[in-house]
Amino acid sequence: MNATTASIGTSLPSKTGRERMMQMRREPFFLADWERTLMLHYSVSPEVLQPYVPFELDVRDGKTYVSLVAFTMRSLRPRRGGRITRAMFKPIASHEFLNVRAYVKHGGESGIYFLAEWLPNALSVMLGRPLFGLPYRLGQLNYDHRHEHGQISGEVTSVCGCGKLRYRTDVGDSFAPCDAGTLEEFLMERYTAFTEWLGFKRRFRVWHRPWSQCAVRAEIIENTLMRLTGDWADRAQFIGANYSPGISDVWMSRPVMGSNR
Repeated sequence: MNATTASIGTSLPSKTGRERMMQMRREPFFLADWERTLMLHYSVSPEVLQPYVPFELDVRDGKTYVSLVAFTMRSLRPRRGGRITRAMFKPIASHEFLNVRAYVKHGGESGIYFLAEWLPNALSVMLGRPLFGLPYRLGQLNYDHRHEHGQISGEVTSVCGCGKLRYRTDVGDSFAPCDAGTLEEFLMERYTAFTEWLGFKRRFRVWHRPWSQCAVRAEIIENTLMRLTGDWADRAQFIGANYSPGISDVWMSRPVMGSNR
């Protein structure tokens, strides 16, 4: 599948995300696969979280949310260029991620803002902020997301050793898109990322088919890692989790300065 032949998602957020991507010239620029994805969701009062987020929070029923997204990225590559550009991207093409994302609104659209992102690739960490404004941090990530075995687990440790996330959960074998209008759709179906670094605000878009997922009852064994992103974490409440086998051929745009164009 490629960027011109990918099937269009049936959900409204996915459809809108695709339309916005197609309005941008020469986009998508990057493609990647996001595999074996676990999302751990927390609720927190807007007034507690807002000081840590430089964009307006996207509030739902008086609450705002933060999700920890544990997944493996595979085959990051430019859409054009073939084997030559794939070879150039090979050092940063595939590795694990843990994203800590808040839900925001800016310029008339909803999106996400990354409070922090842990990954084990030092070169990616070095490039993340200057190229995309992404708050990459080096960490040790060990995922066992073989849902085919009926259970997944993972452990993420900051490079300084002062924070750790450990979890496990049973996973079934039935996956489906989120129902329209649900909290799960609100949390999972996001197609714009807003970033800020050194006072410069940027935006980049993504598009993919709707997540095929299921709700899971995750056990959080330890989560001192989240506290490294701010004191808001001490007042956050774990509310649930979702797991997806993943999505192939995710579209990603170049970053745009100003974030509201």
